[in-house]
Amino acid sequence: MSSLKILAIPGSLRRGSFNRLLARAAAELAPAGVTVEIADLRDLPVYDEDVNAAGPPPAVLDLKRRIAEADAVFIATPEYNHGVPGVLKNAIDWTSRRPNQPWKGKPVALAGASDGGWGTVRAQLALRPTLACLDARVVENPEVHVSHAQDKIDAEGRLTDEKTRELLRRLLEVLVSRVPEKRPA
Repeated sequence: MSSLKILAIPGSLRRGSFNRLLARAAAELAPAGVTVEIADLRDLPVYDEDVNAAGPPPAVLDLKRRIAEADAVFIATPEYNHGVPGVLKNAIDWTSRRPNQPWKGKPVALAGASDGGWGTVRAQLALRPTLACLDARVVENPEVHVSHAQDKIDAEGRLTDEKTRELLRRLLEVLVSRVPEKRPA
């Protein structure tokens, strides 16, 4: 198989968020021959059908293109009030609009990190039906819920917990295994 590209989407805008750091760890731990690019949702406006009808903004078109061009998507989501952060749901809402909805058939892996004990379990559960209705192919196992993330990430922002690193590595391997084989053009 030729080299693969994964687009990592952190569901937080904060530059030092645990989930942005989890996306960086995914880039570090990706299997050989796999590159991971990290998206930034900062420039996306709040979804507005009137704006969409007039033509999606450049930031939306860029994210939609990047999802379409990626072989797979890795979402690292925080959990806000037992659910999906608004910025992440907003990005999915924008990019799911026709024409050229890029989620159909796309392999997607979910992970999340928090300073609490549940490690984004509820946010990931809430994302699954949204992605299923878009016909994305969400990896079921392993599940990566990084609880007490502040104890597993060092001062330089590197994921240091070996059990978590191995679990993330396994998730990425399963994600890559779900990518259809690339055929020469």
